[in-house]
Amino acid sequence: MQKKTYVTKKSDITIGWRVIDGQDKILGRLAAEIVVILLGKDKSYYVKNMVCGDKVVIINASGIKVTGNKVEDKVYVRHSGYMGGLKKETYGDLEKRRPGEVLRKAVAGMLPRNTLRKNLIANLYIYQGAEHPHHGQVSQKGI
Repeated sequence: MQKKTYVTKKSDITIGWRVIDGQDKILGRLAAEIVVILLGKDKSYYVKNMVCGDKVVIINASGIKVTGNKVEDKVYVRHSGYMGGLKKETYGDLEKRRPGEVLRKAVAGMLPRNTLRKNLIANLYIYQGAEHPHHGQVSQKGI
């Protein structure tokens, strides 16, 4: 008897929508759960060379918490590429300036560094309050 390996095709992939409430959740643990959904690792037909995960809507992102002294101690660093272009910003300052960006950075840091990364992070929608404009698309509640 000859055994066959099944390969997932683009027509086999179904993309759904999930809503996750971020109120009182820890940043890193929530980001890890989101990455599993975005990659599609919770589905039986997961393949690493296709986007087969669901779209994720995060509500109440302003209620996400961090442990310890990360509000003052955690530093995000970026560089413009020019001399003296190093910019440093703490977690608290970044959360004030661009709410929800810390969650996006945490999720992006956990995604694989390949050509699908841009498409995967585009499937993440972050909202500060409980309201979001995706009521028509959302099929199931998330975590």
